[in-house]
Amino acid sequence: MAPPILKLDDILLSFGGAPLLNGASLQVEPGDKICLVGRNGSGKSTLLKIAAGMVEAQSGEVFRHPSSTVRYLEQAPDFGDFKTVMAYAEAGLGPGDDPYRVTYLLSHLGLTGEEDPRNLSGGEARRAALARVLAPEPDILLLDEPTNHLDLPTIEWLEGELQKNRSALVVISHDRRFLEKVSNATVWLDRGTSRRLSRGFAHFEAWRDQVLEEEEMEQHKLGKAIEREEHWLRYGVTARRKRNMRRLGELQTMRSSYRGHKGPQGSVQATASDAQESGKLVIEADKITKTYGDRPIVTPFSIRVHRGDCIGLVGPNGAGKTTLLKMLTGQLKPDSGKIKLGTNLEIATLDQKREDLDLEDTLAHYLTDGRGDNLLVNGEQRHVTGYMKEFLFQPEQARTPIKNLSGGERARLMLARMLARPSNLLILDEPTNDLDIETLDLLQEVVAGFPGTVILVSHDRDFLDRTVTSTIAPAVPDAPDGRWIEYAGGYSDMLVQRKGAADERRKAEKAEKAKTPDTTPAADAPKTKGKLSFKQKFALENLPKEMAKAEAEIARREEKMADPKLFTKDPATFNRLAAEMEKFRDSIVKMEEEWMELEILREEMEG
Repeated sequence: MAPPILKLDDILLSFGGAPLLNGASLQVEPGDKICLVGRNGSGKSTLLKIAAGMVEAQSGEVFRHPSSTVRYLEQAPDFGDFKTVMAYAEAGLGPGDDPYRVTYLLSHLGLTGEEDPRNLSGGEARRAALARVLAPEPDILLLDEPTNHLDLPTIEWLEGELQKNRSALVVISHDRRFLEKVSNATVWLDRGTSRRLSRGFAHFEAWRDQVLEEEEMEQHKLGKAIEREEHWLRYGVTARRKRNMRRLGELQTMRSSYRGHKGPQGSVQATASDAQESGKLVIEADKITKTYGDRPIVTPFSIRVHRGDCIGLVGPNGAGKTTLLKMLTGQLKPDSGKIKLGTNLEIATLDQKREDLDLEDTLAHYLTDGRGDNLLVNGEQRHVTGYMKEFLFQPEQARTPIKNLSGGERARLMLARMLARPSNLLILDEPTNDLDIETLDLLQEVVAGFPGTVILVSHDRDFLDRTVTSTIAPAVPDAPDGRWIEYAGGYSDMLVQRKGAADERRKAEKAEKAKTPDTTPAADAPKTKGKLSFKQKFALENLPKEMAKAEAEIARREEKMADPKLFTKDPATFNRLAAEMEKFRDSIVKMEEEWMELEILREEMEG
């Protein structure tokens, strides 16, 4: 095992109340790709700042290898007095670093380097900061929410860059799929302390649930042991004073441990407030267009949105997602075409820019719109502090200014206000930014169970796959030209359909080139229907059976792993079963993609 190049041990940090970090540890070795996970407010960013040397712990050991270089990506980069993005990025280079790396990274991140840092959007600022920390290829990269405000092509490029990067990595992110692809170890920060799993994020949630179940069982055993000792205290005390005093001491220790146990932070509990049911047809767009100058943003686009639909909008930054969203919801008039909105629409919006947040406002005032201490939720009067608890805010925070909240807490507060308002059409613009994994799970459940209609813009592939019924994306993803296409299903379904369509185009082009000069033109040729080959037919019929077998194998392993004692008694078997389950899941994904391609091909051949 290589010696650590960064080590934090038994870190304690408090800001006056209960310790934020209490015995937390973090060890980084060459080749580590660590994802740091935990609830909003658990101290992840603070621990990363201690690792970077920006915050000093009150006690504990901090070791950085003297020859190692560290670069830290903070959530809000400070551009200081730099005149251009190029100057800002080059300032991160050390002696001997290759300046060409800055040019290479900026070009791949869609920046020229001549931009004025004061005029950058959120996504551009994040790209510039990434170029600055990636360019030196440091020994240790500390990244705090690197995917925030980035579009999907840039996130996928960043995944590849980090996978091949030689730097050791510690990353905080809410993006599940990003963490699964870049991490090979997980550190879970929970209730001030940390636990480490020597596997990537894909295995974290099963392991976390196992740890919490074992902890709950240990607390239950301790409670029973205290009951037995208290029974002895009442009925079994003997004349042997020394033995009695020892047992009394042990009982006091057990009581103190039981009372002092701090259970895991609860989960957010909420549902969207229902409004009167909207009409069956919610939005109808007929050949709508929008152009800014000479640039087409939306060329003739038509769609019918029905009650109960959940539609995702994806595409690179600047493609026109927000413009299209505003046209669909009636906030912006199209240059041509018609927009018809359905009846009885009650719209609730979650805006990624958080423009309606007054940072001097208090939490209670923001949630109630300044109307006292009560708000109406689903037709029921609720006291604001009780409603705040459902979103993991403490009653004493009711009079706290919003400016004192972290980014994740502000996102949770906006979610609380949106869900309190009666609605039958939810408009969510980048709703996953800054949310922790558990709150993301809640949002997914709210969206999936919402009886009305949802339109959302997101760069979170996992969130899209779990929630949307169809996906609207640019026809040309790398160079949007105003053409938009609606695909059935989530983001992964869209990729499969795009690949199938591209394969068909290539086949058609190949067939066209193969024609001899005297071949009858395609327009005059008789139309014939193709047929699937025997191998393709066999695969189409048998792939569902193979997927069912793989799912059965996963279920068998899940049943074995459900034994709460397995991980402690036989961790090797537990890890083997988890690895086998992952292989079966990967094979199911591949089989689903192959089956969908064959099904699309069959439908096209049959007319």
